[in-house]
Amino acid sequence: MDKIIIAIDGYSSCGKSTMAKQIAKALNYIYIDTGAMYRAVTLYALRNGMLDNHDLNEAALIAALPEIKVSFSYNSDLNRSETCLNGENVEQEIRGIEVSNHVSKVAKIKEVRAKMVDLQREMGQQKGLVMDGRDIGTVVFPQAELKIFMTADYKIRARRRFDELQAKGDSTSYEEVLANITNRDMDDTSRTENPLIKADDAVVIDNSEITPEEQLKIALTHIYRILDQK
Repeated sequence: MDKIIIAIDGYSSCGKSTMAKQIAKALNYIYIDTGAMYRAVTLYALRNGMLDNHDLNEAALIAALPEIKVSFSYNSDLNRSETCLNGENVEQEIRGIEVSNHVSKVAKIKEVRAKMVDLQREMGQQKGLVMDGRDIGTVVFPQAELKIFMTADYKIRARRRFDELQAKGDSTSYEEVLANITNRDMDDTSRTENPLIKADDAVVIDNSEITPEEQLKIALTHIYRILDQK
């Protein structure tokens, strides 16, 4: 059976990665978390003094891009791929609130997006891939056989993210998470370079009131219909 590319876009903390991983497991496809790639670049900027609470040194970050290598390694114990920055596993560090508060600033930079898009397209050359992010169906893979756009009420998304951080022992407050969600929504949809928009032919899934299992069933219905036509 021919393989396809499945592009999943949507708002922050609306379960894109959860569903992408579910689909990849069900189909035995490769899963790529593009948001993690931008988070890794953000972590690099934080570690190297290019970013603080007020300013981002864009020129310095752009100049450093050739030195930034983002890759994924498979953790057989956890049965998942984890993000590496220049060979170091940074999966846990990139999920913290500090990186979350700054990633939209980094993702706005044209040169950063261009480098990440090139890497993402290389990963998809053989198809059989599920990729989630903000511009996968509109910019990275506009030819993807299936495009899904995910959304959910922003307060529900903030609660889910807060619960996730709490489970990891993070002390971030719900108010901080809610502010982060709303700020990222504004940044993602208003940026000049590849803003978050729904592709015209994308399937919309609002998961405010459905379970991960229910949303997976919806997605697989569309996927199997496409595969049956190949």
